[in-house]
Amino acid sequence: MGTVYVFFADGFEEMEAFAAVDIMRRAGLNVAMITVTPDEIVTGAHGVPVLCDKNIVNCDFFDAEMLVLPGGMPGAETLEKCEDLRKLILRTVEAQKPVAAICAAPMILGKLGLLKGKKATCYPGFEQDLEGAEYTAAVVEKDGNFMTGKGPGAAFDFALAIVETLKGKEKVEELKSAMCMAQ
Repeated sequence: MGTVYVFFADGFEEMEAFAAVDIMRRAGLNVAMITVTPDEIVTGAHGVPVLCDKNIVNCDFFDAEMLVLPGGMPGAETLEKCEDLRKLILRTVEAQKPVAAICAAPMILGKLGLLKGKKATCYPGFEQDLEGAEYTAAVVEKDGNFMTGKGPGAAFDFALAIVETLKGKEKVEELKSAMCMAQ
C-alpha cells in the first residue's frame, strides 16, 4: 500500500485537514502530513498548531497513492506558490493517480490547467480560479482522478469520498457505523 500525502502550510483549514487525516487513518490508510514551509510546525487558520511528519524537501514521494490539499487562507495560497508541490501534482496526475483538493485549494489544480473539461467544486468566490472547469457547487465532486470539496462543512463527506476511492464503499459504510454517522 502506498501513502496518502496531505499538505500543510500556515493558515490551513483545520477541519478539512484533520477530518481527512483522521478518517483516512481510521480506514487503515498510510497517511503522511507534509509541510511546504521550512518549519515542521504549522498553525491553522484558527490558531491550532500541528507538527507535520516531514517537510516537502525531505520526501521523494515514490510511494504516493494520492495527494490531498486542504484549503484555508492563506494556507491554500502558500501551497499554490510552492514550486515543489506544483511539480509533484503534475507528476502525480501524469502517473494517473488521484489528487483531492477542498475549499480554496481546488484553485491550485485550476491554475495548473488540470480541471479543464472536468466537473469541480470549491469554496464560493474561488470559482474563477477553476480554469476551464464546470463549476457545480456540489459538496463533493469527483471527475476522473480529481476530487474537489466545497469547504469546512464538506470535510467529512470529502474524507469519506477519499476513502471510497482508495478502499471502496464497504469501508465507508463500516466507518460511518463506527463513527455513529447517518447511514
